[in-house]
Amino acid sequence: MMPLPKLKGFLKSNVQRSWRSPVEQAAKVAQHPDLQSYYASFSLDEQLTLGQAPMLAIDFETTGLNPEYDDIISIGAVPLTSSRIMLGQSRYWILKPAAKLRSDTIPIHGITHSDIANAPDLIDVLPELLKMMSGKLAVAHCAAIEARFLDTALQYRVGEGIVFPVIDTMGIERHFSDHQNSGLFERMFRKSQGASLRLPDIRKRYKLPFYRPHNALVDALACAELLQAQIQHHALDGFPVSEILPLS
Repeated sequence: MMPLPKLKGFLKSNVQRSWRSPVEQAAKVAQHPDLQSYYASFSLDEQLTLGQAPMLAIDFETTGLNPEYDDIISIGAVPLTSSRIMLGQSRYWILKPAAKLRSDTIPIHGITHSDIANAPDLIDVLPELLKMMSGKLAVAHCAAIEARFLDTALQYRVGEGIVFPVIDTMGIERHFSDHQNSGLFERMFRKSQGASLRLPDIRKRYKLPFYRPHNALVDALACAELLQAQIQHHALDGFPVSEILPLS
């Protein structure tokens, strides 16, 4: 295990600014009632430790990889702490995307045209999703993807995006691996560069069970379990979240 001062120094160097400031700035200009309510309830203390923080693991399945042209098609959300997973409070939504459902992605996520025929739009489930996110740190694997898709999807629907703090399990693992100088594609897929940073491969290294990927709820649970394993293995529970959590 890396000595505390060295780890702390590395993590602080990755936090470019307070993660509360962008949230507070977004709250000042928010116009949509659901976003106003979300920001109004945002009350997390920056010095809260990772072991104390309430969290929500989230995962999206999408119609493709580009949030400018693709959309969210399903959401999984699992509340957790560093020691508990509240699976009974989890939610799973299949959504009708604004983008066309592409035939080449159907075999990946398994969601078909009949599944989305009577599904709600993201805006219909937004109040409940934001209520689940309220007062919690989001957790995701390769978190920038989730952050950008949700921000872009809301920009399209209500004319404004969203800012929220999110812990990246892939980022944590990257720090404790040999991948700090490689690109995203190489980090995730090129085994010649070292151990893969794909979610199933990292879970295997922590002796976590295999879950079939590309179901949003299952992937959110997989991410939650991985974060708990990372916290325990690397003794991260005592770190203030402000030192671990750059804003996505």
